[in-house]
Amino acid sequence: MAPPPANNHLNVVEILSDDEEIAAPEPSSKTPALPQSSTVNSVDPEFSKQKLDCRSFWKAGSYEIGPSSFVPAHGELEHARVHPKFLHSNATSHKWAFGAIAELLDNAVDEIHNGATFVKVDKIVNVKDHSPALLFQDDGGGMDPEGIRKCMSLGYSSKKSNTTIGQYGNGFKTSTMRLGADVIVLSRSTHSGRATQSVGLLSYTFLRLTGQDDVIVPMVDFDISNHWAEPIIYSSKDDWTANLNNILEWSPFATKEDLMMQFEDIGPHGTKVIVYNLWLNDEGIYELSFDDDDEDIKLRDEASRVSGLKVNKRTLDLQSHISYRLRYSLRAYSSVLYLRKFKNFKILLRGKPVEQFNIADELQYKQVVTYKPQLAASSKEVLVKTTIGFIKEAPDLNVSGFNVYHKNRLIRPFWKVSRDGSSVGNGVVGVLEANFIEPAHDKQDFERSSLFIRLESRMKQMVYDYWKNHCHFVGFQRRDIPPAGPPAKIKKLSHADDQLVGLPATGVQERSTPNRPLVGLSAGSRRNYQEDTSAEQSIVELSTHRPNLIDLRCIWKGFKLELS
Repeated sequence: MAPPPANNHLNVVEILSDDEEIAAPEPSSKTPALPQSSTVNSVDPEFSKQKLDCRSFWKAGSYEIGPSSFVPAHGELEHARVHPKFLHSNATSHKWAFGAIAELLDNAVDEIHNGATFVKVDKIVNVKDHSPALLFQDDGGGMDPEGIRKCMSLGYSSKKSNTTIGQYGNGFKTSTMRLGADVIVLSRSTHSGRATQSVGLLSYTFLRLTGQDDVIVPMVDFDISNHWAEPIIYSSKDDWTANLNNILEWSPFATKEDLMMQFEDIGPHGTKVIVYNLWLNDEGIYELSFDDDDEDIKLRDEASRVSGLKVNKRTLDLQSHISYRLRYSLRAYSSVLYLRKFKNFKILLRGKPVEQFNIADELQYKQVVTYKPQLAASSKEVLVKTTIGFIKEAPDLNVSGFNVYHKNRLIRPFWKVSRDGSSVGNGVVGVLEANFIEPAHDKQDFERSSLFIRLESRMKQMVYDYWKNHCHFVGFQRRDIPPAGPPAKIKKLSHADDQLVGLPATGVQERSTPNRPLVGLSAGSRRNYQEDTSAEQSIVELSTHRPNLIDLRCIWKGFKLELS
């Protein structure tokens, strides 16, 4: 079979739009073709700037799509294609940039079973334009040529273990494209006695400025089994060279020597991911701030919002709490990102290890509550343990909620389940691992299933029960507890049904302690009652929680209003 003309066909990997498995790369004349106009030597002068007109992430997908230039070759079947615009719209699943960073950390953590001992997150400089870039590097097993092609494809996941975090095969693409317009991946591995190193370029800038109507990824592979880098040729030397030239043109590395130097600190196995052309905010400033703290990466808009708040002691205390800092500090967020502490693995953020933190370790008056979710009959029974208690700053700091993990990974931090405006639950924090419900694709929330709804209800009950029995230990009063059960209703009663207004009927009993008057009842309506451990509240307090209720003291035409 004669090789195709030089610089006309490239050995590229096509992004798939489903879960179709990818076979190991073999020589083929049917690799997707890159138009002549997109090779290095024929870039239109108007594209030579190599920067997108719009560098704001939320606006970068707003452009017109021209007619497709794709024409199937003779005998080639028509197939679904993925337009570059999909890379952007797919990445919008990450509303929060730290959620995208967490996906890349997950990939490194999943490599622990392949021997990974660290993941490095740092700022580096793009030598071509001196702009900041984001580096993720681990010493895991790395990826061979087939593995890196699976990584670069949509919807493919080889992670089938119950302990690995990734499962949808989409995290790498959505996370990298959420952080920057372009990413280059370099990986080394040894499989079946063959040592290889591979380079792949997923560049939204390249695809946009060369007018592509399909997502293609230039890639090159090397066999390093004999201690030098021997190109692995699949179709022709010209195709391999064309791929390399495009990588050098559109990546931060201008020469092959510069590119090869990137493998020197990877070692015999591992992966390096470099995200560059980072996105800007609406003000034209980088979303990620590297200058505020040499040992941290911060979300600029969130950090600015914090610094703009009115400063008093209460505000300062709140801003210093982990529940607040994780919103804008990557060091704070990554410290709580994984439930169990690593034994032989570290997250190195800008050269300094992240100290893992579990807020359950410092809760006051903590207890463990067990919960058995009602799973399908065929499912194995699950027992969920929740550690619940008061934060050490209670009652001075109004922080509450549950840190809910899935497979060791934090999905919802400080999930507040108590009612807004109620003091019940203030300072109460819980920690649990809910592996029986599925996280959403961005791993920042859970799918709204019936299991999820029942878990939320159970957590509300946990807060109520814990508060009822422990609130007085930190200075709260039990009278702040609202009545449990359904919302208040208006009920018609006869005089014979005369009961205490504001207490459930089951709570009307004799009380051994001295009587005290109930606000809102006439003297003739006072009765002896015993303290109800499920609810105790005066009518004035009850009205505070339900301000739209009619004055409960009102008696009209022989009718009495009662909360039931």
